[in-house]
Amino acid sequence: MSPKLKRVVSFLFIVLSIAAVCYIAFSNTDLKDAWAAINQIKIGWLGAIFLCWLVYTFFDGMNYWCYLNRQGFKISIGRAVNVALIGFYYSNITPGAAGGQPMQVNSMRKAGIPVGYGTMAVTIRFITNQMVTSVITLVLFLMNRSFVYQQLGSAIWFVRIGWLINFAAVPLVLLAAFKRNWIQKISEFLIVRLEKIHIVRNKDITISKVTEVLDTYHTALRDLMHSPGQILVQFLCSTASLLGLFSTVIFVYHAFGMSGTPWYQLLTLSSLLFISASYTPLPGASGAQEGGFLLYFKGIFKDGTIGLALLIWRFFTYYLFLIVGVFTILLEKIILRSEAAKRKQEAEKENQA
Repeated sequence: MSPKLKRVVSFLFIVLSIAAVCYIAFSNTDLKDAWAAINQIKIGWLGAIFLCWLVYTFFDGMNYWCYLNRQGFKISIGRAVNVALIGFYYSNITPGAAGGQPMQVNSMRKAGIPVGYGTMAVTIRFITNQMVTSVITLVLFLMNRSFVYQQLGSAIWFVRIGWLINFAAVPLVLLAAFKRNWIQKISEFLIVRLEKIHIVRNKDITISKVTEVLDTYHTALRDLMHSPGQILVQFLCSTASLLGLFSTVIFVYHAFGMSGTPWYQLLTLSSLLFISASYTPLPGASGAQEGGFLLYFKGIFKDGTIGLALLIWRFFTYYLFLIVGVFTILLEKIILRSEAAKRKQEAEKENQA
């Protein structure tokens, strides 16, 4: 599939996702109460939801800032947050979030960060986020186990599958750091077998790509392991960032004047929804996120408000990243042009001198 066609398909998915969410929100069977609920929404709680968005974005950017500054690169916090926003944007418009990390590396390259270090930065962020996500969701699930089983019923299997998929990255990454040759041999064995059944087209190219990824993971983790303080900082940033994202639903709940479900149970369901839908190979996990929200929070958002709650929640956890992402990309272009013009002026002054 050509890059242009991929962008068109991603755009269509986003449009269909928006249409689906709006349809759910405004075709409520209890529409009269739903419209009444709109007038009852408290603006202050919407501000709190936006604050969650800021926390998630800021601390994700701090992951990059902390690592790169430790490596001696003087990148500003604003530029680091810009990198995070670009990652969110491209992750949300490409299937399986495949476009986020490459575009972040490219953005850092434009800021003067070598590709190798940019790749390390996004790799370390990925590793710590996977570990923190696995730990947070497991702890919250164990603390609220009876509530989760009662609320989700047979849908608990979505949680189990999602957690295993997310957690699988943790031991694989650790093995890549300490038993790199094992993973290399296993990967090559699987690639050869997949080529025989025509799933892999070119064995040598695929092995080369896997080797490059393993080398990056290995170097990044070995480097990180030699700095306990840096490990702590990365985990704290990832924890703050993810808790900001997971907490969004708490304030959506209170924005409608709801009560009866404690905040920690809402936080638990929010985190479990995240791991259940995050592996869906569609832009922004469209479909899985919306359907999961309706399933996981059924009976919690009452009086015809669940559709509107979904609309607000999805706006702040998905669509806002798309809107801000477009302006972020434009802003980056303006900054790059300004920096290029400044360098040109400095060069001309030096030549005149």
